[in-house]
Amino acid sequence: MAKRTSRPRPGSSSGRRSSTPGRSTPPGCATSSSTRTSGSPPREEGSQAGATAAQGRGGNTVEELYLRHAAMVLGRCRYLLRDEEAARDAAARRKDAELAAKELLLQAQASKAKVIGLANAGGDTINSIKQAAEFGIVKGGQSLAGLLVFATDVAALGMPTAQGLVLTETFYWDLNDGTRAWTKRWHAERNAPGKYPAMNQAGVYAGTLHYLKARAALGGNPDGKSVVAKMKEMPTDDPLFGEGTIRADGRKIHPAYLFEVKSPAESKYPGDFYKLRATIPADEAFRPLKEGNCPMVSG
Repeated sequence: MAKRTSRPRPGSSSGRRSSTPGRSTPPGCATSSSTRTSGSPPREEGSQAGATAAQGRGGNTVEELYLRHAAMVLGRCRYLLRDEEAARDAAARRKDAELAAKELLLQAQASKAKVIGLANAGGDTINSIKQAAEFGIVKGGQSLAGLLVFATDVAALGMPTAQGLVLTETFYWDLNDGTRAWTKRWHAERNAPGKYPAMNQAGVYAGTLHYLKARAALGGNPDGKSVVAKMKEMPTDDPLFGEGTIRADGRKIHPAYLFEVKSPAESKYPGDFYKLRATIPADEAFRPLKEGNCPMVSG
């Protein structure tokens, strides 16, 4: 993607935009790296899709992979959108990005790769899957592998469009009796019987639960640093992710799962999205500690 230049808005002294030191990933891009600083507490990551997705589709799982990167053009220089001319320019760039995305899918189709990897997220992923269905990519014998896909995305797409999609999640509401029982409670509390939680909602619940367990174990009114240390010391155990640990760098470790979206004929009831293709052991599901370059870990 060509480098984008920005023009100062009227009344401003500079056209520079603010940046985060050490951050090279554009806003909105999927990443497996941690943006946590050395002074921040660890997060219990019940839904780490970046590194996990790569692990789940590596090795012998995928023989050929055509990686399609997202053309991220939004979320930059927000003040420019106050300018009418810049807004028109942004709209044109969005249209160019959409055309480029279609062209990339066609190139991937022509490559005859067995698996086409979608290295994007959110609406971009959903649009890519819809376009792939229009182009007959899956019907032609190729498979799509989403590097950051949630059950909510599959629900939005519908089974006819999403069928055959391969993805990695660390939680699936219909995985076992524990996840089904928790989802039943989730439905009742939210009065949302037709919706299904994904790994991000499950991760928030599990992280909060473990935090509360750590506070209860310490007693009194402990400071944040003591609670974080206790969370790392205690093993995690909940009905959503099972047993696990929190590493020194704050990453939550537990198994992950490689799923394939069922066809409409295979889906027997609402929310029956996935069939399990493989279980990724906890010690293989996430990026190794030594490769994280976390400032909280020495040695």
